[in-house]
Amino acid sequence: MKPRFPLLRAATAAASLVALGACSTGPAPAPDVLTRVAPAQWQAPLPHSGQLTVLKDWWRQFNDPLLVTLIDAAQAVSPTLASATSRIEQSRATRVAAGAALLPTLDAEASAVRGKQNFIFGINSTASVGLQAAWELDLFGARRAARDAAQARIDGAEAAWHDARVSVAAEVATTYTSLRACEAQVEQARADSLSRSETARLTGLSAKAGFEAPAGAALARASAAQGNALLTQRRAQCDVLVKGLVELTAIDEPGLRGQLAAGQSRLPQPAQIVMASVPARVLAQRPDLLGAERELLAASADVSQAQAQRYPRIGLNGSISAARFESGALSQSGTLWSIGPVTVSLPLFDGGARRANVVAAQARYDEAGALYRAKLRTAVREVEEALVALQSTADRDADAQVATEGFATSFRATEARFKGGLASLYELEDARRSAVQAQAALIDLQRERSTAWISLYRALGGGWSNPDTPVAAAQTPTK
Repeated sequence: MKPRFPLLRAATAAASLVALGACSTGPAPAPDVLTRVAPAQWQAPLPHSGQLTVLKDWWRQFNDPLLVTLIDAAQAVSPTLASATSRIEQSRATRVAAGAALLPTLDAEASAVRGKQNFIFGINSTASVGLQAAWELDLFGARRAARDAAQARIDGAEAAWHDARVSVAAEVATTYTSLRACEAQVEQARADSLSRSETARLTGLSAKAGFEAPAGAALARASAAQGNALLTQRRAQCDVLVKGLVELTAIDEPGLRGQLAAGQSRLPQPAQIVMASVPARVLAQRPDLLGAERELLAASADVSQAQAQRYPRIGLNGSISAARFESGALSQSGTLWSIGPVTVSLPLFDGGARRANVVAAQARYDEAGALYRAKLRTAVREVEEALVALQSTADRDADAQVATEGFATSFRATEARFKGGLASLYELEDARRSAVQAQAALIDLQRERSTAWISLYRALGGGWSNPDTPVAAAQTPTK
């Protein structure tokens, strides 16, 4: 019986260490930096009184069904989303493995031996079938910490998937809006080019008849050439944007152009979209922030796991099997079982490896905290910038409309005077230049306003919502 006592004493000592070590380990709490970084109120003006809403139907409020179709198509073929889906599956597999480490392992074993195994019996046969179990007690929480870290990284991978969806949608919407603005610029450039060509034709006739100086005819031809060059440039820009949409959506170009033809030159106009009024709630919608938060929690669990590796480890083994022994006329069968050995591993000397692992894990935790706080500051800046852009475009809209209408009226009047011989060609071209610039500025303003709404969508986290909030979360990929 004496050989058993040291083992029992070691087990008792290890059990006593539980009471001392259980309170010393556990994940370091993640700092609550959201409320400290988020502003008490937005410094930029809030559109539409800052009412609270869910953003998942954001794109439908642009009153452009084709935009929704293109976004859906792009998300279906996005390699970024495919990579994010793969990372979710990898994280889930890691989580399963980490959870399984908390449970006992059970293996089935079968063996058969025939031969002369000792000097007493002759040739004999031995066969057995049984189960072998092993379990390492997670006294200090190392394996629980690994499981928690794996779960946090699953949540982070799912948040990254949502962030990819938001990014793809914003990219498609920005490209689509730029294309529609480009088409409007083409229409304006085409009308301007026709007008310049007609002026050059009339001026050429007048020059041949001696009523216009050759310099005036040259100026009219130069203006017409400039208009044609601008029209060619605008068309090329539109073609580039179409090819960008083809790449994003994987729709063949002829088919895409057919879909685009119906709403040509019509910019999507956002409806009265409202936004969240509580800063913390707004920032909580962003999947990139949730991903950073979950990585911070995972890093905290990694610290706990590294700390727990410095404490004793206790393992328990057991087996049960049905065995049969045959030697000549002698045979015997029965059940064999054992509990043990109980093993206790006490770290004594490792050259500082375990301590270095704790330091490294703590450094990663500090880095994750710094990145989280930086992402929060970036989120606040992006929301503020989008709000400023929205307010700016709203303030400039009335002036841009007045300027466009005024310069257009002035150009028409100058053109009529020119045709009646009461205005010079130089006056006509100056009025034309002002009218063209005003119309182009109005189109750019409309594009800028739509783009500002898209930027706000991106800054608010898109159609995704934090699963920890009462708002229902968007569906994540499952298999």
